[in-house]
Amino acid sequence: MKVDYIALSVPVFFILIGIELAYNFYKKLNYYRLNDSIANLSQGIGQQLTGIFMKTALFFGYKYIFEHWRLFELPKTIWVWILLFISVDFFYYWFHRMSHEVNALWAAHIVHHQSEEYNLTVALRQSWFQGWFSWVFYLPLAFVGFDPIMFLTLSSFNTLYQFWIHTRAIKSMGFLEYILNTPSHHRVHHGSNPKYIDKNHAGTLIIWDRFFGTFQKEEEEVYYGITKPLASWNPVWANLHYWDDLVKTAKQSPKLSDKIKVFLKPPGWFPAHLGGFQHAPEINVETYKKYNPAYQSKLTGYVLIQFLVALTAGSAILFSYHKMETIALVSGAIFTIFTLITCGALLEQKAWQIKFEYFRLLFGVLLVLFLKFPVGYQVIFVAIQLISVIWFFNLQKANPNPDED
Repeated sequence: MKVDYIALSVPVFFILIGIELAYNFYKKLNYYRLNDSIANLSQGIGQQLTGIFMKTALFFGYKYIFEHWRLFELPKTIWVWILLFISVDFFYYWFHRMSHEVNALWAAHIVHHQSEEYNLTVALRQSWFQGWFSWVFYLPLAFVGFDPIMFLTLSSFNTLYQFWIHTRAIKSMGFLEYILNTPSHHRVHHGSNPKYIDKNHAGTLIIWDRFFGTFQKEEEEVYYGITKPLASWNPVWANLHYWDDLVKTAKQSPKLSDKIKVFLKPPGWFPAHLGGFQHAPEINVETYKKYNPAYQSKLTGYVLIQFLVALTAGSAILFSYHKMETIALVSGAIFTIFTLITCGALLEQKAWQIKFEYFRLLFGVLLVLFLKFPVGYQVIFVAIQLISVIWFFNLQKANPNPDED
């Protein structure tokens, strides 16, 4: 039986985020910003929803190889479990490293690095498309003969381990820094400082970086994010923007070989006629500024409520999708993603958001009525949507001229 350990861990994630947030306020550390945190969590919700449509197919890809082409019959002993743990971590290192060294892979993985903050919500900032290729790196384990359920279990725990290392609250862990991937090591990995870029790709064990020459100790202050900031809270654009950059570069390249290289070379590579390789710029401390567009404080309550709607809808889908009809599943996922888009656009005061929000609220009402949810759920959901319409209308009266971007 397949157990989705990551989905089951979601409540624990939010409890730990709450603890870190309380610590942040108590110590006045400024590790969190509302807009950035909502953007991070939106990516996590979207990743879980899009993952529903591919996780089964990808698992059965591994399972098919195991059942038809495996080379050995491996017993489920403690030693095989230990060997598989080490093997999963080893292949994770290479998947992660290649995701930083090949543009087409970086286009998906970049999502995880876009935040200019570093806290536990960043751990949940995950690409919606990375799962389409990450599983390929682990297929040697299926050929060797490691049981699919064992693989799924250990790969899930490899992912779960990495949640807690996305924190600035823990500075150093002593001798464990030589063995494990720690918050200090992973802060380096998220740095946009040139000396920190493409370092510390480890999952659980930092030994791979030390052995393969990609280790970097945390030294000067880390500046988080990517070298060319995303400058957007839109969760869909966050997953597509680097693809847009690559396609534009390919279109500007007359040679077919250069068009192909754009997708296969490392980030920063450009054809000679476009200036060649562009190295990451040094951080200018005096001019450095995080993306933080102004928005009316009156919007905060509305954004938080709509985000809770998206979180509730996403969680309900995540835990019951196997019982849902396809049209209900797809429509529910679309509504949830629309709601996440709404939250980001409101925090950027986008002019197009006004029409989009009224459309989203109407879409939500029609969705719950036509899909014939239980009457109790219909009443509650329609009431929330109607209250939102009135609330949003009053907010627009108070702020009729959002930015025209």
